[in-house]
Amino acid sequence: MANPSSNYDVAVVGAGVFGAWTAWHLARRRRRVLLVDAYGPAHARASSGGESRIIRMGYGADEIYTRWALRSLGQWKEFFTAVQQPLFHQTGVLWLAGENGTYLKQSQETLWRCGLSIEHMDRSALERRFPQFSFEGVTAGFLEPQSGVLMARRAVVAVVQDAVRHGAEYRAAAIEPPRGSSRLDAIATTSGDQFSAGAYVFACGAWLGKLFPEVLSSRIFPSRQEVYYFGVPRGDLRFAPPAMPTWLFQADEVYGMPDLEGRGVKIAVDHHGERVDPDTLSRIVSAQSAERMRAYMAKRFPALQNAPVVETRVCQYENTWNGDFLIDRHPRHANLWFAGGGSGHGFKHGPALGEYLAKLILGEGAAPEPRFSLATKLTVQKRAVF
Repeated sequence: MANPSSNYDVAVVGAGVFGAWTAWHLARRRRRVLLVDAYGPAHARASSGGESRIIRMGYGADEIYTRWALRSLGQWKEFFTAVQQPLFHQTGVLWLAGENGTYLKQSQETLWRCGLSIEHMDRSALERRFPQFSFEGVTAGFLEPQSGVLMARRAVVAVVQDAVRHGAEYRAAAIEPPRGSSRLDAIATTSGDQFSAGAYVFACGAWLGKLFPEVLSSRIFPSRQEVYYFGVPRGDLRFAPPAMPTWLFQADEVYGMPDLEGRGVKIAVDHHGERVDPDTLSRIVSAQSAERMRAYMAKRFPALQNAPVVETRVCQYENTWNGDFLIDRHPRHANLWFAGGGSGHGFKHGPALGEYLAKLILGEGAAPEPRFSLATKLTVQKRAVF
């Protein structure tokens, strides 16, 4: 095996949104950073891949995620301005409530407490404001006017490119599972190269359980998720911003986005699908799922009853047992950190998470957040973060 390369301060494995922003924050602090990915930044199999992701502030009573989302939105916008890439669409995010309005009420109270402005609407107000929707099963809603959509794949690539401009080194390589039971001296690639660093971050999403089976195979739950884009009638602006916002209806476990950049109306089920292997997962949607999504579109948007499917995507969530992030040290390697558990809601938090982890590694931050610890990660799923 080749001798280890010259030392890095930190080696980050995984160039998705968590790894990219961690590398970026470390590079901006003038650390020598290596960023490695087996397939490339925001590649087609990554949880960070795909065209778009919602950024919203509402998290029920979970103030920690509301504040992280707010901080991240500011950093995303500053970053896009700096690199001159308009990859945030301020569509607004519309929350819809069914008969049980507890989550909606908790979200509103948390948003107000955090100083955020929202627009509350009863059903009649919703119907006047958004006539393209059918609000069957909806009792009320509120709009986060400052929230919207991040253009995910291109955003991650931009972060990686900017990290490199600030001194980080990027390499395409597949990393072998680390060995030993003490401080990690180096990591090895499948081609026989080695890289040594003072600290290591594994931010490789659904692959965490495969690289660390003894520790994480029963605590990381990759699940199959299907996404659909429906074409809109030509010349019809009802389904594009500003007429149509991004929206979420937790009672149905469905979310959607307006027609952005001519790609069509995006819609997906937020319910966790079957557990999968991210390397071998079939990326072709099922016929049964397609029929269910067509029926839902017809129910929620009558004018799109016969709209064609113009694009589909099969990706994966990377869940912890309850939806909390995993940001902690390996139990046997004191200089190896896990950064994962995006759990379907993590993309938006990339900037805040990267900043938090960079400070932990460098000893600059406050005490670690207990909710993100490995010790809190159980082996049976019971979703609590949405």
